[in-house]
Amino acid sequence: MSLAIFDLDGTLVDSSKVLVNSINYVRQRLHLPSMESEDIMFGISNPESDIAQYFYGLESIDKQHEEWFKEYYGQNCTTQIELFEGVEEMLHSIRDANIEIALATNGYRDSTLQAVKHLGIEHFFSDIACFDDVARGKPAPDMLELLLKRRQSDVKSAIFIGDSDRDKLAAKAANIEFLQVDFGQNSENILHTPLEVADRIDLLLYKDTS
Repeated sequence: MSLAIFDLDGTLVDSSKVLVNSINYVRQRLHLPSMESEDIMFGISNPESDIAQYFYGLESIDKQHEEWFKEYYGQNCTTQIELFEGVEEMLHSIRDANIEIALATNGYRDSTLQAVKHLGIEHFFSDIACFDDVARGKPAPDMLELLLKRRQSDVKSAIFIGDSDRDKLAAKAANIEFLQVDFGQNSENILHTPLEVADRIDLLLYKDTS
């Protein structure tokens, strides 16, 4: 079966508010001033950003920092995230085309599961790979390779859909076809609506079967 792997933040959902506020909550606990939203979103999407250094001025993120992030995110994600318009219809269309759907996100597993359950889209995903499931988050290919292995899918029958350069580099490293969307947090992208994504996925994954 063909496999469509989606990024979450900025691709399926607008989670910019809760991500910005969660990071600033950790900064507050570290007695650091708040960062501007634009600077935080740049750091999230930029594959060259060292997350620990960029956001917190640290060499690494420890368990306490993760718990602070999860604390704010968990308490506020139900009021500070929403699906992009047309996403649920897109997922229905892809599933109806007998294409398996998975999720690859740099979010933590607990937070991700809470978010997709709140949004009512968890039933679309046959598998979910998160930051804490692998040794390296995106732009490394670890999540995509894990999903390919678990779903027993070949790279030629898989596609990854995301919004950032981190996603693009992860797909390239995993040798998976990549579609970039622009209804999320970035501007230099390719596809403009969820309907276009569904149509392109159907075309690419079935181009060799006609």
